[in-house]
Amino acid sequence: MNNRQLFLQYQAQTSPFPLQIEIEKAQGSILYSPDGKEYIDLISGISVSNVGHCHPRVVEAVKKQAEKFMHLMVYGELVQSPQTKLAEKIAQLLPSSLNNIYFVNSGSEAIEGALKLSRRYTQRSEIISCKNAYHGSTTGALSIIGSEKYKNAFRPLTPMTRTITFNNLEDLEQISTQTAAVFIEPIQGEAGIILPEKNYLNALRKKCDETGTLLVFDEVQSGFGRSGKMFAFEHYNVVPDILVCAKGMGGGMPIGAFISSKEIMSSLMESPILGHITTFGGHPVSCAASLACIEVIEEEKLLEDIAAKEELFRKYLVHPKIKSIRGKGLFLAVEFESKEFNFAVNHACLELGVFVDWFLFNDHSMRIAPPLTISALEIEKACKIILQAISNIR
Repeated sequence: MNNRQLFLQYQAQTSPFPLQIEIEKAQGSILYSPDGKEYIDLISGISVSNVGHCHPRVVEAVKKQAEKFMHLMVYGELVQSPQTKLAEKIAQLLPSSLNNIYFVNSGSEAIEGALKLSRRYTQRSEIISCKNAYHGSTTGALSIIGSEKYKNAFRPLTPMTRTITFNNLEDLEQISTQTAAVFIEPIQGEAGIILPEKNYLNALRKKCDETGTLLVFDEVQSGFGRSGKMFAFEHYNVVPDILVCAKGMGGGMPIGAFISSKEIMSSLMESPILGHITTFGGHPVSCAASLACIEVIEEEKLLEDIAAKEELFRKYLVHPKIKSIRGKGLFLAVEFESKEFNFAVNHACLELGVFVDWFLFNDHSMRIAPPLTISALEIEKACKIILQAISNIR
């Protein structure tokens, strides 16, 4: 059997219609198939490859660490320099209250850890999240995503959860002294890149302070430069009590983290001890890759060009069939009239050599989230292909 047949025969499938595009190698913003076809990658593995595919600094960091040691012991027992150096670096990027990092393997795991932490610290049970929010697909994370469609087949889920509407100030009154935490994306991702309206996050922060509720920002997609700042919450001058990140922090390697103050995080240390455990969390190779990724973002000054690259997409993607372009930085949604038209454009783009995607809770919009390293020429070429794809659909 060839690789595609093996893929269908032995790998668990997540949908009846996988793309089935085989990729042999990837470099920068380009994916290469075995037959030599090139795809300009405009989704970065869903906001993962922020410094491009196989960045030399990241690859070298992986090689060097793999030659020293890989897994040694469950997380938190041995002092491992890849973890300590990365934790120090991340803490230096953040406000002083976010100074304690717990490393895990993925965004869903980070959400699970933040759920446990918020309930343990506050001694409360209720968790509030937003409609059309995506926080992961493990049981706890699934319990707080904002779509009944994706929850119903797996009930019963974690109890004491409720959803509010993003940007709705009246809904903030549902936050009470019974609420352990509000989990929210400062920029909604799978809803189709929805930005917070003026003062919304400030009002949310105020309500959480008044009720003793922890504010948790899910920056799994928006973190590590995607919005034009290292973290999206920096645009809005609102600091969370807990920050959740993953995806773009690893340079392509699997890693996630939930981050808080030492005071809050220490509640997992006792009563019981080992209040949160992970075997592979903070894997030394992934931590080394993450540190290299952050250093690339800083030393290559990638954030300085994000706004200009956003403007290029807005400049080139002009067509009567495009209803709007939403977002910030290289975290954009191109809205069409229908799901059917969007899917047709997506398919046509793939045929023409541009890798695009849709949003889980906004299927009539196209995802634009390329590596931060994408060049102006690659943006122009990709946009021309998207416009060609749109025009080819009757």
